[in-house]
Amino acid sequence: MARLTVKVHPRARRTALTGRLGDAWKLALAAPPVDGKANEECVRFFAELAGVPKSRVRIVTGSTSRMKVVDVAGVSQEDLEKLLP
Repeated sequence: MARLTVKVHPRARRTALTGRLGDAWKLALAAPPVDGKANEECVRFFAELAGVPKSRVRIVTGSTSRMKVVDVAGVSQEDLEKLLP
């Protein structure tokens, strides 16, 4: 299982990783932080990036915060980090 810390920026033009912020990754999300839409977009992005179903991705901490910890099951930490820019 791979685990990432991300700082999200909702309402961005497009969803993409935009760099690092200390130990965390900066993630621009093309979704508003309303009704869980930003969290859904975060899960969708990492599932697509890792090539796993959305059910394998979960937000462990920070569901109502900009700082989130995301777990991706079925992918090793090394493999996921190779996919990151």
